[in-house]
Order: sequence, then structure tokens, then C-alpha cells
Amino acid sequence: MQGAPDPSHSSGSSEFLGSFPLSGPPELKTARLRLRGLRLEDAPAVERLAGAAQIAATTLRIPHPYPPGAAEDFILGQEEAFARGTGVTFGIFEGGSGEFVGCVGLGCEEEHFRAELGYWIGVPYWGRGYATEAARQVVAFGFASFRLHRIDSRHFASNPASGRVLEKIGMRREGRRREAFFKAGRGFEDSVEYGLLSREWAEGVRAGRDEGGGEGR
Repeated sequence: MQGAPDPSHSSGSSEFLGSFPLSGPPELKTARLRLRGLRLEDAPAVERLAGAAQIAATTLRIPHPYPPGAAEDFILGQEEAFARGTGVTFGIFEGGSGEFVGCVGLGCEEEHFRAELGYWIGVPYWGRGYATEAARQVVAFGFASFRLHRIDSRHFASNPASGRVLEKIGMRREGRRREAFFKAGRGFEDSVEYGLLSREWAEGVRAGRDEGGGEGR
């Protein structure tokens, strides 16, 4: 589902993030983007972009209207999740301008060696391939740095652009759950499910899967 996963639904310990005895997520870079842990000073930019009605419509847990102070609470929650080992969230920033454009992250379930990928991109930055570029980097980070066997994700059937992002980063469509989620003002939404196993990701790396940004969000 587009939207950073909610780490409060996961369980685990900092050992799951074992090779990272850090106070926060490491910084990752792609050809056009910089991914880093969110800071409280990022809250105004998060609130501005996350507050768009189109973001709430395509994510599960981002509300509209976006409440004052919710961005600060979100950022503090991500810091706590990383410390507990239940999740890692990155702010996405343009490499050149430094502008904040969205979020991407993994909500981890240590007992199952799996994580759920979530992301969202601010409306002014749609169509630039940023979601594909950021999600690909975080999936690589997850498999290479954590003891993950599987990363999965999902999107509302009414948001096919998110499915195209997941397919471009190598995920496989695994099914469709009918009317699985209720969105206020929209009713019940079907959920389209995707997954990627560690061996499939490694095979893609060995095969030299395209690392470009591509179309989509």
C-alpha cells in the first residue's frame, strides 16, 4: 500500500536490525535521491505534502484533513520503531535541491523474517519515477542488511500506478483480497498483494535488473 507501514503492528527487537548499532537509519543514495531518517525539522514539509487529499485516498493510514502535530508524532514514532527493531522509515529528498518529496519504509516482523514495504510521494512530484527509485533502494537495503526472507507490499485496486511501481522493482503479484479495507468517504477497497523473496531479489541482482528510475510515481 502506498504509505509508510505502521511499525506499531510489528514485533521484534533491535537485533533484527542487527548490523546497525545506530541511533537512526543510515543514509542511502540513488542517482537522483537521498534517503535519510526523518527529523523534527522535516515536520512542516511532511505535513504539507501528506495533507493532500490524493495522498489520503491512496494510503491506508494517512488521514485527511491531516491533523496539526501529526507529522511530529509520526517522526517520533519512526525513531522509536527503529530503536525497537520493528521498522525503518526514510524521508525521500531530491539529491540536487534537497527538497522533501515523500517517505518510504519497511515494517518488520522478526518472527517471520519478513517486512512490509510502504511509500508515498507528494503530489507535485508524481510522474518522475521517484517511488520506483526509492523503493528499489530500500528493498535492496532490506535484503542486504536485515535477515529478511521476504518483503511484501499491497495497494488499493483503485491505485494501479502503485502496482506498476511494485512490478518495476521486481515484486510478483500474488493475489487480490476483495473489499479488504474500508476508507471513509470511499467505501470498501480491494487490496492487490505483491511479494518478493530474498532469492528472487538476488537472482534479479545477478541478472543485472535495470536500476533506472522509470515512469510512475
